Amino acid sequence: MTSEFSKIGLWGRLSEPTVADPARQISAHLVEAGLEVFATASCGAGSKLPGVAELPDDGFGAGIDLLIAVGGDGTLLRSARQIAGKNVPLVGINRGRLGFLTDVSPDGMLGAIDTILAGDYLAEERLLLEARIVRDGACVSTMYALNDVVLQRTGHMLYFRTRVDGSFVSAHAGDGLIVSTPTGSTAYALACGGPIIQPSVDAVVLVPICPHSLSDRPLVLKSSSVIELVTDSGSADPPNIACDGEPLGELVVGDTLRIAAATETVTLLHPTNYSYYELLRSKLHWGLPNRSGQKPSTAPA
Repeated sequence: MTSEFSKIGLWGRLSEPTVADPARQISAHLVEAGLEVFATASCGAGSKLPGVAELPDDGFGAGIDLLIAVGGDGTLLRSARQIAGKNVPLVGINRGRLGFLTDVSPDGMLGAIDTILAGDYLAEERLLLEARIVRDGACVSTMYALNDVVLQRTGHMLYFRTRVDGSFVSAHAGDGLIVSTPTGSTAYALACGGPIIQPSVDAVVLVPICPHSLSDRPLVLKSSSVIELVTDSGSADPPNIACDGEPLGELVVGDTLRIAAATETVTLLHPTNYSYYELLRSKLHWGLPNRSGQKPSTAPA
């Protein structure tokens, strides 16, 4: 097999039954095709897959040409952070529930992988956010996010303020705020009333979580915006910050959470028959006339 990708990484919870079987099929298929296959120790059982070599987590992305994530969207989000800035494209095999990001089904995964390896694919560049907690003028914690950065505290009212590009926007009261990329617009932000943003749109969206005021609505900004959040002294406890569900730290009074587009991006590879709108119809059950369970219509009447 002639391919621009000769060193393939596997990512996921490779020891879990729902992931181990497709991972075994993929690794065997790739090794038979004469490709080098790698996994990390943190993925579990990677070295037990025939023909798969183990690499350390540090520098994993530098040793591969393509990463195949096997699992749910959470798996792909973690893998995206692993390869951020390393110019390694990413393919998602869906073994989760929704599969907005891991869009290749297990039934057709080997054929889809072969097609991608042959150079027949759709490449899609996705925006990454970089979140930093700044204390006394110095960055004390930083992390990337493909989906969203979330400021949240449950159980007590949270009081905080937002600035965009240095200009004061508003003071907020509620459970928190989501800063979402277009990729993350179908995740937590959507559940909190935010808009669905087509992935290629150059934007981020600020979505309040359970705001105390009904006039505190989602706000769409250009992706080059620098967003700053600070908590007010009226908050009972410091809120938690999470990037794609992974903890970044707490935002104590006097700190600033600074969020901006990262210089790095993530490239997702899809089969050539991939359609974002078909994905929305399928996952959100658009076009169903009833609850009979029939598939949404794939074409206009």
